[in-house]
Amino acid sequence: MAKSAGRTARDSVWLREKPRRGGRTGQPSGLDRERITAVSVRLLDAEGLARFSMRRLAAELNVTAMSLYWYVDTKDDLFELALDAAFGELRLPGEDDAADWREQLRALAAEYRGLLVRHPWLSRLAGQYLNIGPRALDFSRTVQHVIGRSGLPAHRVMSAISAVFQFVYGYGTTEAQFMSRIAATGLSPDDYREQALDSVRQDPGIARFLQDSARIMDARGEGTVAELMDRDFTFALDLLIAGIEAMVERG
Repeated sequence: MAKSAGRTARDSVWLREKPRRGGRTGQPSGLDRERITAVSVRLLDAEGLARFSMRRLAAELNVTAMSLYWYVDTKDDLFELALDAAFGELRLPGEDDAADWREQLRALAAEYRGLLVRHPWLSRLAGQYLNIGPRALDFSRTVQHVIGRSGLPAHRVMSAISAVFQFVYGYGTTEAQFMSRIAATGLSPDDYREQALDSVRQDPGIARFLQDSARIMDARGEGTVAELMDRDFTFALDLLIAGIEAMVERG
């Protein structure tokens, strides 16, 4: 199997001709790229990137590993296909120029955050591949259209997109890893938080930091882990939107 280390910017599953359907001697029946991709996503969700292999996928599909090579050339191809399939879960607004761009942007940011949390493997792949599959391009096109209606000059639109969605990427990636760590303990997020706080309070240096931070943390208000994370995300996103509005007013 070809190694990913030798891939170039033009070496993408989306830049190659799709395999023909049927009619080829030895091609396994009941198998197609869509089914292979769907099972790949399911395996990645269940077991993560480190444990994913062509052999493991073939076993899940009840075929030989060599059968998969009728449809993909490498494991990288599968990762690109799985990445784009996940992007297909995003609910995108229609091109309604009468809609409030701010609310559409909030909805897109929330969708992307949710996607990153549901699929902890996605953030690494999104940074590793070109993201030129049809669903990823639909998302990018929609984001450009929404922020393009904000009133920013054209030469500032990509910078605004970077500010908003690099924030969402970072927030969602951190949240996904945090939730994966919690899941591995068998605790609820709230129980995990309490146990973690009890543990770190035993360290004098950390205990002093927590005391110094008490005013800020208390002002944050009560809430579950999920509620506090939602609150922080919403406020941070509002700050970014306010920044876009301020830049529009500045001209």
